Amino acid sequence: MAYKIHKPARTFADQTYVVEAAKGLGVTFSRLFTNLFSAEENKKIATVRYPDETREYPERFRGVHRLTHRTDGSPRCVACLCCSTACPAQCIHIEPAEYGPDDARYGYERFPKVFVIDELRCIFCGYCVEACPCDAIRMDTGTHVPGSTSREHFLFDKDTLMSIPGRDGTYVTANPRHEPGDASHPGIDREHGH
Repeated sequence: MAYKIHKPARTFADQTYVVEAAKGLGVTFSRLFTNLFSAEENKKIATVRYPDETREYPERFRGVHRLTHRTDGSPRCVACLCCSTACPAQCIHIEPAEYGPDDARYGYERFPKVFVIDELRCIFCGYCVEACPCDAIRMDTGTHVPGSTSREHFLFDKDTLMSIPGRDGTYVTANPRHEPGDASHPGIDREHGH
């Protein structure tokens, strides 16, 4: 059954937004006069002269992507495609490849032959980091994507992603994983070697 919805009672001042516009201008002018006539330490300037000045980001800031390294320098990524599947922006492209017969990981693990992230399409949601079972992709760099005038500069390939350090300056993961074949792996019987 239909019923009439009554409009809320509003005064003429509410409908013209004069009061709210005056409040907004009051904030703007108070900030202006504070920055013009205050001592340097009391100023509330929001402008940062990037790239000469940078702002301090929170500890959990989602920055530029990076690929973490194993102890031998190879990428931790096993090309499982979990990150590209979880990505809502579809900005991650991976082409998996198999290790050769002479490698200890032959037959049970893959690696990314091609790993590309389009940073212009990325929405920095962090789903790729959460989806990765190997903690191979991280966003703990503490920096954002540098500016450029060319789209190609925003396509980060595997070599670029592996050359970006974390906030602490290292290339390793914050959650070390004991790899199969390592002496520290819990599945290895140290007496019998298997």
